[in-house]
Amino acid sequence: MDSLNDRRDAFENKFAHDETLRFRAIARRNRLLGAWAAYHLGHEGEVAEAYAESIVQAGVVDPVRAVSRVSDDLSARGIEGRVVLAKAEELLAAASEEVRNG
Repeated sequence: MDSLNDRRDAFENKFAHDETLRFRAIARRNRLLGAWAAYHLGHEGEVAEAYAESIVQAGVVDPVRAVSRVSDDLSARGIEGRVVLAKAEELLAAASEEVRNG
């Protein structure tokens, strides 16, 4: 019976670890996406940093909201939503790699 409990605990620990890494990767992606969007919006310095942070915060509430907000903000600059989605996917892959490698 102990081996079943040990196995269950190991699966639960792995799940918790994987979810933590996923959350960190998405937060990192949102920061990178926010910085990318800030550049295209013409923001620099503290304004760009504040914008990127606001995208991270939006993503904490709802991960989809961060990408949606960037898409909405950039549509006024003529950047289509599909471009934003492609960039978000690209940045998520990079952020996941960064998080995995520490």
